[in-house]
Amino acid sequence: MKKNILLIVLCLACTATFAQRKKKTVKKKTVAAKQVAPAPQNTALQAQSAAPSATAAPLKPFDRPLDGYYKKTNILSAKVTPYPSLREADVAYAKRIWREIDLRMKMNTYLASPKSRLIDVLMNAIADGELTAYDATPDPKNDPDGDSFYHPLTPEQAKSRMADSSVVDKFDKDGNKLGSTIVAGEFNPDSVVKFRIKEDWIFDRQRGIFEPRIIGIAPMIKPKAGSVDIDYQPAFWIYFPDARQVLAVKEVVNHHSDATGLSFDDVFMKRLFDSYIVKVSNDKDERIKDYAQGIDKLYEAEKVKKSLMDWELNLWQY
Repeated sequence: MKKNILLIVLCLACTATFAQRKKKTVKKKTVAAKQVAPAPQNTALQAQSAAPSATAAPLKPFDRPLDGYYKKTNILSAKVTPYPSLREADVAYAKRIWREIDLRMKMNTYLASPKSRLIDVLMNAIADGELTAYDATPDPKNDPDGDSFYHPLTPEQAKSRMADSSVVDKFDKDGNKLGSTIVAGEFNPDSVVKFRIKEDWIFDRQRGIFEPRIIGIAPMIKPKAGSVDIDYQPAFWIYFPDARQVLAVKEVVNHHSDATGLSFDDVFMKRLFDSYIVKVSNDKDERIKDYAQGIDKLYEAEKVKKSLMDWELNLWQY
């Protein structure tokens, strides 16, 4: 009997000791959790702190759809086909020709298309520093004709040559006229309706070919001088060999098809334009209009053109 009572007392003591140890362990865990857990913040402050991050979130990049079903990349990577090398000893005949391209002629209207104007291509290249414009003003000492690429112009000077100018009167506070000054206006690309080309017709005896090689191109402007009618004059000259790479990557608009693949360089190299001759090199340095007027100028221009073709044909007659 005493043994049974002793066993019961020992069991109760063990149970009490185990309960006390478990209570201390739970209390320690609760205190540690309170120390680690962050203090609660105000909901309004949390919203304000989250607002800048939402604003600074990167936007989804805009994926522009393709305007069509294929990309025109061939014209952008086009390269200029260089002329064959030419030795002075192989030049059996040479003649310098000046001709004008009138954009109002039916065959040349595409060069003045609002989608892609020739004058816009040249002016943008000059503004970007890709091309150099040369002064077309005659210099009696170094450049009598003004087309020898002697005096380079800055992009601002070239643009000012193309802008229409107007005379503005100056008045004092009492309304009395003090004088007048010339103010440059805005450049209107539609006002350019003519281009002048300087080229050499050369017969290469090494290859047996009679071909033209363009040297320079100049946009034409018509200066305003009151009631005086002044003929079209070159605004400035551009060295054509330097302009070929610029022209080669600009596509020409054609009313027959949108997939021509022709560049402005192709237009000049393949002679896809209509023009008339205004001057041929001669001992008197005369222009055609200096000794022919009216329709006789066109007859004289055709006469010069025919003489060039006859010279080549006469080479192959036996």
